[in-house]
Amino acid sequence: MHRNVVTPVHLFAGAVLLAASIGGASHTDLTISVAQAAEEVPKEMLAAQIRTQGFACEKALQATRDAKRSRADHAVWVLKCSNATYRVSRAPDMAAKVEPLK
Repeated sequence: MHRNVVTPVHLFAGAVLLAASIGGASHTDLTISVAQAAEEVPKEMLAAQIRTQGFACEKALQATRDAKRSRADHAVWVLKCSNATYRVSRAPDMAAKVEPLK
């Protein structure tokens, strides 16, 4: 069964599209903005989440989804921070599993 799930990325992308349509942005501008939103939100969200769990992430640099380890309701990301790199496994309604990487 497919569920419609609205994530912060969807909300941010929708806000970008709405603001751009009001401001008269071109299709190319919208594509770049949505792509930037999709890239920016996960790294900041993941960094905030692992900080609340006691891990240090001074500045989130990049978040890359690990397609091999991810499943439908279990996303796995590699989060690169300025001071460390982590593998972050996330499942709905649970704390993230955070593994420091070398």
